[in-house]
Amino acid sequence: MDSELRDRVERAARTHALLNAVKYESDADVGAVMGPLMGENPEFREHADEIPGVIGGVVSEVNGLSDAERRDELATLAPEKLAELESEDEGEEHPLPDLSNVEDGVVMRAAPNPNGPWHLGHARMPAVIGTYKERYDGRFICRFDDTDPETKRPDLEAYDAILDAIDYLGFEPDTVLRASDRLETYYDHARELIDRGGAYTCSCPGAEFSELKNAGEACPHREKDPEQTREEFEAMIDGEYSAGEMTLRVRTDITHKNPALRDWVAFRMIDRPHPREAASDYRCWPMLDFQSGVDDHLTGVTHIIRGIDLQDSAKRQRFVYDYFDWEYPEVVHWGHVQVDEYDVSLSTSTIKELIDEGKLDGWDDPRAPTLASLRRRGIRGQAIVDAMIELGTSTSNVELSMSAVYANNRDLIDDGADRHFFVRDGVEMAVDGGPDAGHPPVHPEHEERGRRDVPVPGAVLVEPADVPPTGERVWLKGFGCVRHVDDGFTYVGDDIAAVREEDVPVIHWAPAEGGVPLRLRTTDGDVTGVAEPALADAAVDDVVQFERVGFARIDALGDEAVAYFTHE
Repeated sequence: MDSELRDRVERAARTHALLNAVKYESDADVGAVMGPLMGENPEFREHADEIPGVIGGVVSEVNGLSDAERRDELATLAPEKLAELESEDEGEEHPLPDLSNVEDGVVMRAAPNPNGPWHLGHARMPAVIGTYKERYDGRFICRFDDTDPETKRPDLEAYDAILDAIDYLGFEPDTVLRASDRLETYYDHARELIDRGGAYTCSCPGAEFSELKNAGEACPHREKDPEQTREEFEAMIDGEYSAGEMTLRVRTDITHKNPALRDWVAFRMIDRPHPREAASDYRCWPMLDFQSGVDDHLTGVTHIIRGIDLQDSAKRQRFVYDYFDWEYPEVVHWGHVQVDEYDVSLSTSTIKELIDEGKLDGWDDPRAPTLASLRRRGIRGQAIVDAMIELGTSTSNVELSMSAVYANNRDLIDDGADRHFFVRDGVEMAVDGGPDAGHPPVHPEHEERGRRDVPVPGAVLVEPADVPPTGERVWLKGFGCVRHVDDGFTYVGDDIAAVREEDVPVIHWAPAEGGVPLRLRTTDGDVTGVAEPALADAAVDDVVQFERVGFARIDALGDEAVAYFTHE
């Protein structure tokens, strides 16, 4: 990049960085600047390797300015953009940055590998794509990239599990594709690429080719004529080679400064049959960069979101796009997302191993960081989507705090969650005097829902930590004030002043007889205890709040009820 071009890049980047910072009233983000900058200046694209470094310096300078200084400079550099920003309706603010080049529509895709159900990190892509679809009235494609029947072998149950997860998050793809159904399409494009001089068959052993590639030297097969390449590729399709014997490579620049882009593999032989019967006869399989690149073009994808670690994928695919004279989609790169709270990593293979070893009960075990687990715990998909959207599309790695998901979910479920008592590891205390039952409200903010009847058959259960010292008082919620005398409680009245003026603790409780045995499944293991009798009238899938314990989803009712802990 010469000095004149660098100056142009810096000027354009500064405008976009100022715009980004002023719009969101925060520091500018390299990723948010990169997209519109490259979209508006296609001549910059051939210098895509150097552009982020230039942008980074500009963004650092802009982030060192005060809010007022940023606004003043933007008014000087691009007054029309500032005016447009100031005229925007405040109700149209979005946590996600605007996409560039949306005039002709927006088509985005999630491209999961169906090697298992989704963990929590997978939710970020459909959350963002689905949100952009709604904003731009676009299209959402779900394409299963299942063309690796060996190292990332598809799980036949994962296809439907992933579609169920997308539905749980509140979205519905406009189109669902399975790449393993499209082998003939990839073969046709490979044939055309060969005819255009863009690919050649190579029988070099992997280690030998790698040594040549790293040295910037062509392998002996690179200059074979298209006719021979075509014949050998047809033999690959017919299954005449075994794994490792022959590949089809895309002809790029064998001296490219990035060795990962030098004559990369487009097709390879795999001996192990695909688990889907419809694809089990194929042995010649496309690599992801070829398959995905072709599909993105054929399905009209306009904007791609992918991890910052996959920048080489776009660069590899551009060679194919150049051979076919296709226009490459807009790309937004983002960093990885990590999740706090869990001891289990966000790894499909790791979770699968733990299940196989019996260390997890299944994909919906409450200890697993999976969408199936969160769903079973009673967490709404919208709570996850909202938390993911707040992460934005930064190129930096980000951490999803489960507390944000829980806060979102609490707003969604609190109003509808009836209250119940649940006593863990209860201590039985005889009760002398007082009414025959307590009558706490079904919901403290909805008096119209009435009150519960919690009987007191001569004794109650309370949690060990709630038993006061002998002679001290506690307030049994909905029942009244009692004093600890000997091995039991003596009723002393229902004057709420004891709580309001004398700081008598309020505790929950359950009848010593007639309660509902309950197993509460939590992220730290199972907890057992007794719930009030009214819990038997709840329905499976109801989310309730166990007072002073937390929200929980009812999973089963019977001799022992089972609930999954949601959050506090």
